Amino acid sequence: MPANAQLLQLAIVTPLVAALIIALGLPKRFATKLAAVAFAGPALIALWLWKEFPAVGAAIYQYQSTFDTGLSAYGINLKLGLNGVSLPMFLLASIVGLAAGLYALRSGAERLKIYLMLLLIMFGGLLGVFASIDVFFFYFFHELALIPTFIMVGVWGTRGKDENSYAAMKLTIYLTAGAMLSLIGLIAIYVKSGADSFDLVTLRHALTADPLRVTTQKYIFGLLMFGFGTLVSLWPLHTWAPLGYGAAPSSAAMLHAGVLKKFGLYGLIQIALPLLPAGAAWWAWKLALLAGVGNVLVIGFVTLAQRDLKQMLGYSSVMHMGYCFLGIACLSTIGSGGVVLLMVAHGLSVALLFLLATSVHHRTRTFDLADMGGLAQKTPVLAAFFVAGTMASIGLPCFANFWGELTIFVALWKFSPGITAVAVSGVVISAVYGLRAAARVFFGPPSEHMQKVSAEHPPADLSWGERLPALILLAALLFFGFYPRALSDPVDEALSRPAATPAATVSFHH
Repeated sequence: MPANAQLLQLAIVTPLVAALIIALGLPKRFATKLAAVAFAGPALIALWLWKEFPAVGAAIYQYQSTFDTGLSAYGINLKLGLNGVSLPMFLLASIVGLAAGLYALRSGAERLKIYLMLLLIMFGGLLGVFASIDVFFFYFFHELALIPTFIMVGVWGTRGKDENSYAAMKLTIYLTAGAMLSLIGLIAIYVKSGADSFDLVTLRHALTADPLRVTTQKYIFGLLMFGFGTLVSLWPLHTWAPLGYGAAPSSAAMLHAGVLKKFGLYGLIQIALPLLPAGAAWWAWKLALLAGVGNVLVIGFVTLAQRDLKQMLGYSSVMHMGYCFLGIACLSTIGSGGVVLLMVAHGLSVALLFLLATSVHHRTRTFDLADMGGLAQKTPVLAAFFVAGTMASIGLPCFANFWGELTIFVALWKFSPGITAVAVSGVVISAVYGLRAAARVFFGPPSEHMQKVSAEHPPADLSWGERLPALILLAALLFFGFYPRALSDPVDEALSRPAATPAATVSFHH
């Protein structure tokens, strides 16, 4: 087995084994050290695999660094690998996972060992999602990562007990329903393809030789679009997201909103578009209308009305997913490539903002924007990070989000100038609510509540336990903002080249 294939396997196994060891009763002082290693190790491995990834030859199903158990039952086989589309997502999962883990280690959460154990399971599941070549394990790892989310919202939620329970229940109902629809669609692809394996390469080969009928593709793509769409918060199936993120503890919100939420978009690009092109073409305009009018415009105006900082970030995340759906609806290489860029950028920026929102709450004792103000004088570093995160989210040049949005707008103009105008108006809306939130939190006169809190507990600036994970996320946003080719080159190679045949899985070039 090639060394890089072993590293890929190690990256996924490390957090899961660490979670198991902690669950077996490892003392707390050792559990935190083990968790730190388990969060950092996969991030270092992901950076190495990204560095070693070949610049050319990475067609969409030409996976690099493949690991294959060789044990197949009912067409299911644990097979891992990275291609030009999955590599950026694997890297995103590792960076956000490291930042969320570092923040959790210094969070002082009750029952910290269990909290870290659940977070490690979530982290390992996320890495498995984007490294899976087998569709069954792609789905399995998503469910593995999803289960800790429900528990963490219900037990460690930041709202009252009743609101936490309601948010966890709504999260469970919506995401379980979306996952079931997606599973039906994935099984339908396997059954109708006539292939003897859930392996994406084998499925692609079978469906290229004998494509499904247009009517069949329409039904299956519809199942995947609404199933994955529910998981990504496609309007009007979005209402779980702001509520869930508003109640979720910081590290869980960072991992879910930043990474796990991208599962559905990734599934549409990696599975639905290549295998069901006729079905995608039939649904394209319907998806564009739902995303453009619903996610961008309707949710954009709803976000403007929010007065709770964390709820505002939750609705903002739903709104920005609209751009990703619009990129998918374009049915073009540049559109799908822009979606991958924006998924990475949005994952980094929304994780940063959820981290900073909790830091603001620790210093103001509230999420209500009306009860804040003047915090920049006391916490200039926190203010600088928050303003930078807000600018990234808006899509300011020099941040990674700019390239994702710009690429999608270029693709969207060829699809529909009218929908493009709607999408661009969303940039104005996001600038209004983002800059207004930054102004209310950090600038202007402090509110009576803020004056009282400052008198009793003078707010301190970001500690290094908060500053380091924020710095990791911001550095990644700036790096990909100044050098987007680090992500776009492998994505473009994967999406623009013909798909590989079953014999085309290769290992890394050395």
